[in-house]
Amino acid sequence: MRKIQAGIGSLLFLLIAPGTVAGILPWLISGWQFQHASLVLRGIGLALILLGLAPLLDCVVRFAREGEGTPAPLFPVRRLIVTGYYRYVRNPMYLGLVATIVGQSLFFADRPLLLYAAAVWLVMHGFVVIYEEPKLRQTYGSQYPVYCENVPRWVPRRQPWAAPEA
Repeated sequence: MRKIQAGIGSLLFLLIAPGTVAGILPWLISGWQFQHASLVLRGIGLALILLGLAPLLDCVVRFAREGEGTPAPLFPVRRLIVTGYYRYVRNPMYLGLVATIVGQSLFFADRPLLLYAAAVWLVMHGFVVIYEEPKLRQTYGSQYPVYCENVPRWVPRRQPWAAPEA
């Protein structure tokens, strides 16, 4: 039953938080109106949107299944997730959000969306450094610093990290 509740909570989180940050707010900024852009730029934008959505969806499912929790700080996972995209980078959901917004800015050729993407990343970086990482260190003890030593915060590893067996 816990996994079902976590799944519902994670789905609601996905619709509310990333749905607002990468959906509603970009639409309010740009109206998703096409400006003059080359097909190459649109293609790169579409690829970034799709590449950005992949870790968002994967991580939300992973939080519910493996962690029996949600990405929302109010209903956190029971265990540190170090599988999937988390073997390459510590913040795949945030990177996915930014990639999606940058992709929209290229797809629609909208410069204000690019500035918005930079602002979103800056806010997320502050949240990660000031709140999230200290909270994860407190919650997961020695497990989290080992993870941090092996998996970068923002730039993905080339090879996946294999967590030591607990």
